[in-house]
Amino acid sequence: MKFYHPLMHNNFTNTDMGAAIKMLKIKNEILTQSKYVKMFEKKWSRWLGIKYSVFVNSGSSANFLTMAALKILYGKGEVILPALTWISDINSVIQNNFKPVFVDINPRNLCMSTNEIIKKVNKNTLAVFITHAQGFNGLTTKLISFLKKRNVTLIEDVSESHGATFKKKKLGTFGKISNFSFYYAHHMTTIEGGMICTNDKNIYEMLKMLRSHGMIRESNNLLFEKKIAKKYPYLSPKFIFLYPGYNFRNNEIGAAIGLSQLRSLDRNNNKRKENFRLFLKLLDNTKYRTDFDLEGSCNYAFPVILKTKSLKLRNYFEKNLTKNKIEFRRGSAGGGNQLRQPYLKEIAKKINLKTFIEVEHIHFFGYYVGNYPSLSKSKIKKICNILNRI
Repeated sequence: MKFYHPLMHNNFTNTDMGAAIKMLKIKNEILTQSKYVKMFEKKWSRWLGIKYSVFVNSGSSANFLTMAALKILYGKGEVILPALTWISDINSVIQNNFKPVFVDINPRNLCMSTNEIIKKVNKNTLAVFITHAQGFNGLTTKLISFLKKRNVTLIEDVSESHGATFKKKKLGTFGKISNFSFYYAHHMTTIEGGMICTNDKNIYEMLKMLRSHGMIRESNNLLFEKKIAKKYPYLSPKFIFLYPGYNFRNNEIGAAIGLSQLRSLDRNNNKRKENFRLFLKLLDNTKYRTDFDLEGSCNYAFPVILKTKSLKLRNYFEKNLTKNKIEFRRGSAGGGNQLRQPYLKEIAKKINLKTFIEVEHIHFFGYYVGNYPSLSKSKIKKICNILNRI
């Protein structure tokens, strides 16, 4: 049997398929957002340890609605975020008319450097939008204490880090709002989907309205609905659009799959953690970085970061991975330094990329390869043998 290691393995199982089919067989079942969505939101909230969750059609939509809610609540301002992240984090900031302020990363966890964040906070800083990259925790006691003291809002993107923790508490419970992605390659999947989480009831109701065209009835707050209806007596109470909202709803099929996937999430996460520890143990630390901060981490991929800064050796490395049929992505989350992407050219021309030392190294010499629950120890050993021989 020929060796092949794909980047990702579909987590969708026959059990998940059965859950969806069972729901579809119910007579006259509503397939758009309904009781299964509500059930999934409640069970996800319980698993995470948060009061409220809002199921949407993608992690990108979760990012966008989070920033839309902040715009309604606070108006204008600056949002600090990493240059190493997924594009939708940055787009959500720009498209809601906030000014993005970029910082470098901590090489031991691929997340924003606490010290770099502190340097960039000023009187215009509205929020820090942290990406917990590739399953690593990006929070520190110093950062949380500083943001609280300066009254700066913390937003967490936990799309790549389901189940990762800080101080034994799940990521996604520290920020005012947190976002998750259920894309098929992540820790769990609803095929496409995302979740927005918060402990703030007002934000929760606002997010539900924004998710569904800005309609007031989506808040499910009868007292609030009556108050608004009285204010606008010339409008149909069921069709009052309070905000310029969107249709970012998910559906009952996605929710049924999510409920099924959630039952095996902790077990699968434990296997990913076990895989990652073995991978780092076997990897040659003279060629690759292995000194990651694993405290609380739950990695959905294996980061492979070259110590060399030679493009010639890097190209040789990629050629060998391709030859040995190990699928990879260069640049880690989102393809490396987002400041090098065409959509940010107007912003980036005012920024000195040389000040982003760690992100730049990841951009040119950082990779990730697949880590999934079904991965065997023997295959991990084989992957490391191939990497160590290069």
